[in-house]
Amino acid sequence: MTEHTGCVIVGGGPAGMVAGLLLARAGVEVTVLEKHADFLRDFRGDTVHPSTLGMLDELGLGEKFNALPHTEVGAAGFPTEDGGIMKIADLSLLNVPHPYIAMVPQWDFLDLLAESAQKEPTFTLRLETQMTGLLRSGRRIAGVRYRTAEGTEGELEADLVLAADGRWSQTRGWAGLDPREYETPFDAWWFRISRHEGETEGMLMPRMRKRRFAVPLPRKGYYQIAYLAPKGEDLRAAGIEHFRQNIVDVCPEFADRTHELESMDDVKFLEVRLNRLHRWHVDGLLCIGDAAHAMSPVGGVGINLAVQDAVATARLLADALRRGRPTTTELATVRSRRLLPTIAVQSLQRMLHRGVMRPVMAGRRNQPPPVLVALFARFPKLAYLPARLLGVGFRPEQVPSFARRPMEPAGR
Repeated sequence: MTEHTGCVIVGGGPAGMVAGLLLARAGVEVTVLEKHADFLRDFRGDTVHPSTLGMLDELGLGEKFNALPHTEVGAAGFPTEDGGIMKIADLSLLNVPHPYIAMVPQWDFLDLLAESAQKEPTFTLRLETQMTGLLRSGRRIAGVRYRTAEGTEGELEADLVLAADGRWSQTRGWAGLDPREYETPFDAWWFRISRHEGETEGMLMPRMRKRRFAVPLPRKGYYQIAYLAPKGEDLRAAGIEHFRQNIVDVCPEFADRTHELESMDDVKFLEVRLNRLHRWHVDGLLCIGDAAHAMSPVGGVGINLAVQDAVATARLLADALRRGRPTTTELATVRSRRLLPTIAVQSLQRMLHRGVMRPVMAGRRNQPPPVLVALFARFPKLAYLPARLLGVGFRPEQVPSFARRPMEPAGR
């Protein structure tokens, strides 16, 4: 069974769904393939940054998003040894409509995008449909092979294959694109525990103590916590009691609730990768988001970059897709546009790995470098620069006019 579409997007994450919605609003025939039955996956990145919140307003979805259960983080800082807080990012200093990071389950965010996209006559979302290979016409990628949950196999020809299937992208591999890997000194172990009323409202405060590093993210009624451990350390083999003690060592305030972790099954492992493709495309195929550049969880900016990749892709390629098949020159414009902000963020993340994470895990320090603490204490307005990076990015993308809509009421 062979079908045809204008653009087939592999992966229904933030990059794939944003690109699909925008291209469909441009009148491009779009098919998104998502291998799962829904978007309900635990411990995905759940941060929606000010630039993405502004994008939702431009798409007419801001009020619907605001109606979703979420918490708002307006600043980030480190507890200091004297009991104070060194604020390193203050989003209230940003001149944006939404000066905060919204913490919302990613499945709610993706459901909102899917609901809106499915109103477009040229958009199709195929759940439980997994890509099994690429179609080729000579040297050009001409579409994908797929298999449904029922075992039905088919071919979907396309003018463009958009690889948005994450850091372990099979699409990228089948296209012969291999990323350059950068060293990361840690992996992340995610879990949740209860949060008391009024506890750390509006503030993100990473903890550093006793060779350990943890980032509690305040959510509705609970904390979603990233515990960062040296790469290669097998915490599962050590068992749940050892893990609970690690949490108490770095976050003593949680000693009264670590019993909520009944076994290591309550802890999810994320292998941290930091990499980047030298070339993001081949003829007929383009990689965006984590498929083009896997980001460290430091700063939580991976989703923000992926969304902005998608917006740039739609703006730069919509006309070409309406005409037919984008050329390799046109595909290369996406990388040209998005490369600088990607390199800038990854370079900063690598500096933080070396200057903050590695010394903490080696037991040489229990707070950020003293010179940094002194600098931010003397010049509080410096908190604008990290806030700008976290909230907006180096090169924010504007929603193209063809995709903008009037604001939809939350009840619709």
